[in-house]
Amino acid sequence: MSASAFKYIVRIAGTDIDGSLKTAYGLAEIKGIGVNLAYALCRALGIDPEKRIGYLTDSEVKKIEEALKNPLAYGIAPWMLNRRKDYETGKDMHLIGAELIFYVKQDIEREKRIKSYRGIRHALGLKVRGQRTRTTGRTGITVGVKKRRK
Repeated sequence: MSASAFKYIVRIAGTDIDGSLKTAYGLAEIKGIGVNLAYALCRALGIDPEKRIGYLTDSEVKKIEEALKNPLAYGIAPWMLNRRKDYETGKDMHLIGAELIFYVKQDIEREKRIKSYRGIRHALGLKVRGQRTRTTGRTGITVGVKKRRK
């Protein structure tokens, strides 16, 4: 296939990406990759982040997939990774797609098992990160609260 052939849908790391998106924003469509990491990947691989994903060659797509598997080997800073000092292995990792979802669920289950504050909040279906619960996060048909008559 020639370099100028436009592909309307490009599959990278198990995700179908619209070919009309710029490379950095197209990569950000993959779960676990943000725009900043996408720009860093493009710079590390020597790919123009303003180039449309549909115009990427097969070799460039392959390079991107390799870099996503091991970003540290391609000069990506460790602080850009989404799972540093993994609980089981202690290694810096970057997870994408279904693997990311699996690890997050595993972390939540571990917190429930050890009965940490966060784990208890997860188990009860309440807010976990310190948000207010007086007015938001209500379930059912509760709309307002009647004030008591004096």
